[in-house]
Amino acid sequence: MNSPTIIHFGKLTTHRSVMARALGLVSGGILWLLLFLILPSLLVLAIAFTTRSPDGEIIWSFTFENFTRLLGFTDEGWSSDYLSILWRSVWMATLTTILAIGIALPMAFFIARQSKRMRFVWLSLIMIPMCTNLVVRTYAWELLFSPQLPPAKMAAMFGFIDEGRGRYPGVFAVMVGMVANALPFAVLPLYASVERMDWSIVEASRDLYAGRWLALRQAILPQVAPGIGVAIILTFVPAMGMFVITDRLSGGNFMIIGNAIEQQFNTSRDYPFGAALSFVLIALTLAGLWWYRRRGKAIELM
Repeated sequence: MNSPTIIHFGKLTTHRSVMARALGLVSGGILWLLLFLILPSLLVLAIAFTTRSPDGEIIWSFTFENFTRLLGFTDEGWSSDYLSILWRSVWMATLTTILAIGIALPMAFFIARQSKRMRFVWLSLIMIPMCTNLVVRTYAWELLFSPQLPPAKMAAMFGFIDEGRGRYPGVFAVMVGMVANALPFAVLPLYASVERMDWSIVEASRDLYAGRWLALRQAILPQVAPGIGVAIILTFVPAMGMFVITDRLSGGNFMIIGNAIEQQFNTSRDYPFGAALSFVLIALTLAGLWWYRRRGKAIELM
C-alpha cells in the first residue's frame, strides 16, 4: 500500500520520505548520545559488577561485592560510611539548589527591570567568573576565607570563630563555594523566564485584591516555573557530582560521592568500586530528576 501524498514545505512528498528526512536530521545527535553517553554509561555499569586484582587490574567475573560494600557490608563487619556519604551528597546538592535559586530569583527580577544596557552589564558580571577555571576560583575562595582577610576578621569580631582563625577549611566555605558555582546556572534560566513575564496578569491579580503572597503564588510563580525547572536541573545535577570544591574548601575532611569516586579512581585505583559509586551517582541523579518531574510543578505552585 502506497504512503499517502502530503505537502511538506510546499513540496509533494510522502509520510515515509518525511520520516526519513527527519531521521537524517536527528541521526547526528542520536549517534553523539550513543557514543559519548549511552555506551560509556553501559561500560561503567559493566565494570561495576567486576572485581579488582591485588595489582589493581580488572577481573571480568560477575559479582555484587561492590554494591554490598557500598551498603556497608565488608569482611570486617557493617559500616555506614558510604551510606553517610550518599546521604550527605543528596542533602548538600538539595541545599545548594535551594540557596542558589533563592538568591537567583530576586537577582533575575532585578536584572529584568533594568535598561537594556544595564541588563548586559549585570549579566556580564554574572558570567565573567565562569570564564575562569573552577580550580582557580576555588583557590580564590581559600584566600578570601583566610585569617588575614576581612570575612574571617568580621566573623571573629561577632564571635562566630576564634581570633586568628579563618572561615576555611569548613562546611561553611564548602557551601559558599558550591552556591557561588551554581548561581550563574540558576540566574540565566530564571532571567529568561522573568523577562518574558506578562505583568498584566500580576496587575489583574492585584486588582482582584490578591495580596503579595497570593499574587506571587498565582500570578508570578506559574510564569517563571519553566525557568525554575531548568535552574533546578542545572544546579542539582552538577552539585551531586562535585568534588573539587568539597575537597579544597573542606581541607579534605568533607566527602561527598564525587570525592569518593575520585578517590577510588586516582588514589586507590579500585576501578570496579569506583564504577559502582559512579553508577549510584547516575541513579541518584536520575531519581532526583524523576521526582522533580512528578512532584516539582506542584511544589513550585504551593
